[in-house]
Amino acid sequence: MGRSQSLPRGGDPRFGPDADDSASGILHVDMDAFFASVEVRARPELRGRAVVVGGVGARGVVSSASYEARRYGVRSAMPTSRARALCPHAVYLPPNFAAYSEASRAVMQIFRDVTPLVEPLSLDEAFLDVTGARKLFGSPATIARLIRERVADEQGLTCSVGVAPSKFVAKLGSTRAKPDGLLVVPAGQVLDFLHPLPVDALWGVGERAAETLRRLGLATIGDLAEAPVGMLRTAVGAASAAHLHELAWGRDPRRVSPEQVDKSIGAEVTFDADVADPVEIRRALLALSTKVGVRLRGAGHVGRTVTLKVRLADFRTVNRSRTLGVPTDTAREMFDTVWALYTALDPGERIRLVGVRVEGLSPAQGAPRQLTLGAPERGWREAEAAADAAAARFGRSVIGPASLLGDRDAHRKENPPHP
Repeated sequence: MGRSQSLPRGGDPRFGPDADDSASGILHVDMDAFFASVEVRARPELRGRAVVVGGVGARGVVSSASYEARRYGVRSAMPTSRARALCPHAVYLPPNFAAYSEASRAVMQIFRDVTPLVEPLSLDEAFLDVTGARKLFGSPATIARLIRERVADEQGLTCSVGVAPSKFVAKLGSTRAKPDGLLVVPAGQVLDFLHPLPVDALWGVGERAAETLRRLGLATIGDLAEAPVGMLRTAVGAASAAHLHELAWGRDPRRVSPEQVDKSIGAEVTFDADVADPVEIRRALLALSTKVGVRLRGAGHVGRTVTLKVRLADFRTVNRSRTLGVPTDTAREMFDTVWALYTALDPGERIRLVGVRVEGLSPAQGAPRQLTLGAPERGWREAEAAADAAAARFGRSVIGPASLLGDRDAHRKENPPHP
């Protein structure tokens, strides 16, 4: 969906929370300002204030903004420097992914208590097929209300829900319901709902494509639906033209796929100033490995391939990977791997960005574990899982990355080996 699209909230009783949901069995549940809301939940004194979560350095990017901050124009993916100019009085916080992962697990479990057909899209949103849950819980709108009530009562968070006959329309419904709302799109009125919306509400229409379509006089989804497919092919190409034409007529046959697994999980950091100090680079790789480990365990995944990403000061980007003998979700093993890759790379230049990514994901349950001669029965994974639990309760700052690797590596961090 294009970033520039803006959907008006509510107002039309045909698409309100009490509309006909008899043939609309798909829910899209989207947490409201999720990262910022989790931070406010942990710090009640921030309630009602503008809160921005993201990179706090000169090159940082906004990950989440409370609705109080959004009133000043602050948006996700915006440079933090721009957000500070728009809303200088906001509270700016670095991300705490351990807390977000813990909240996400709890919310997703609420969804799965209703239906096994849950397809997470990210930590803070998911599609649900509740067709088979009607006998037990009631109509789709009733189920949506139940979910919203449980999320609020048990997690102290709010979410918005779109109810529709298809995934695409349900996602548009949750966007229009925000914040903290519920919107039902009846099966017989999908086109009445879709066609007045701006063209960049369509999945796959970004700012550039929207500008191209508007130059052709296609300002709304209805305009695009009525346009000759040949015109669309000229504007956006054959594949995109067919895709957009189908969506514009409300045709989206995709089913909710609970077995879908992320292809990779990673994290990266852009330094405030280009660096060459191996101690600083090592520290960054340690922090990133810790963050990726938290995300992997939160998602219930392990991965076989560990990738190092290095972007040099001249913007050249180098990637190096190593496939492990058995899959992992521990920061210890990821860090050892990426540090070995970095020292072998020996870039010899100042570094702008580093990243850590794990690919070849599979479910953690039942996955083989690396066995080390003489290793204790309860090892690094158990220690890191305990750190996750402590961080979710008390904040990641109480469990520093160095503590996960032990005193020996904490000392080595200040006196790193040279290739």
